[in-house]
Amino acid sequence: MYAMTLDENLNFDWKQVPDPVRKDGEVLIEVHAAAINRADLMQKDGCYASPPDWPQWCGLEAAGIVLEAPADCHVKPGDKVCALLGGGGYSELVTVPAGMVVPIPEGLSMVEGASLPEVWATVYLNLEREAGGLKPGEVFYIQAAASGIGLAAIQYAKLKGAKVIASVGSEEKAEFVKKLGADIVINYKKDDAAAVIAANPPSVALDCIGGKGMGENLKQMAFCGRWIMIATLAGGKTEIDLETIWRKRIKLIGSTLRSRTSEEKTSIMQALQKELWQFFSERKLISNIHAVFPIQEVEAAHAVLRRAENIGKVVLTFTQD
Repeated sequence: MYAMTLDENLNFDWKQVPDPVRKDGEVLIEVHAAAINRADLMQKDGCYASPPDWPQWCGLEAAGIVLEAPADCHVKPGDKVCALLGGGGYSELVTVPAGMVVPIPEGLSMVEGASLPEVWATVYLNLEREAGGLKPGEVFYIQAAASGIGLAAIQYAKLKGAKVIASVGSEEKAEFVKKLGADIVINYKKDDAAAVIAANPPSVALDCIGGKGMGENLKQMAFCGRWIMIATLAGGKTEIDLETIWRKRIKLIGSTLRSRTSEEKTSIMQALQKELWQFFSERKLISNIHAVFPIQEVEAAHAVLRRAENIGKVVLTFTQD
C-alpha cells in the first residue's frame, strides 16, 4: 500500500510501505477519507508521535470499507465505517481494534464519516465523562469555537440544554457559530473576553488555547466549575489564583484522547454510535466540511489549519473515490 509518511526531516513522503497485517480482534479497512486534526500538525512538527503500537505517520480518524473483520464482529466486509485511530490514517489501508470501528451514520458520505470520530470522541470524553455531564441551564465556554472540536462542542452542549459562550477570531466565524446555536459569541480580536466571561460565569470550559489569559478567565468560573485543558495553542504558562480554586471548588482537569487505551476508546465510540449517530442521520447534528483535498495535496490541507482559516473539518480523500 501507499502511505503519506514523514521522512527523517519531517517532510511528507507518499511512498509504498508494507500492508498492515490484521491481528485477532482487529478490522482491516480500505481508507477512502481521513480528516485532519491539529494533532497531525504537531506530529508533522515532530512533537506528538503516534503511540508505539500505531503507524508512525499522521491520521487520527478515517472512513472506508471493511475488507476483513473477526467472525463475530459488529461490522462485516463491505460495510461503510469510520474509525478512531492512534495514528496512521493517511494511508490506503489501516488495521483498527474492532471496538473503535463503527458504521458511518446512515445517509452520510465517506468524507462526512471521516470527520466524526476524533472530534466527537474528544467532546464526549470531556463534556460527558471528565466534566460529569452538562446540565440544562449550565454555562459552557468553548474557545476556537469554529474548529472541528468547537463546532461539535457547541452542538453537544446545546443538545444537553446548556447556554454556550463561543470564542472565535473573525466575523465570518462568529456568524457561523451563532447559526449553529451559540448564545454568546466573542470575537477575541476585538471583544473584551474577560468581561463577557465575568458577566456569564462558566460552569464548564473546554480549553485548547491556554496561555496568559487562561488564569484570569479561570477566576470567573461558577461555583463547582470544571475547566478542562486539552491543548495550549497560546502557550503553556499562566498565573492561577489558587485561592479561587478551593474557595469555588473548581476542578482543573487535564485531558488527552490519543494516549488512552483501546478499551477506553472503544467505550467512547460505542457510546457515540448508540447516543448520537441517529442525530447525524436526521441532520440534527452536523460535521461541517470546510474543504476537501486529495491526499497528495496534504501540505495545502495542513496549511488551512495552520492559518486558522477553517470553519469545521478539512478532509483528505484517496483514489478509491
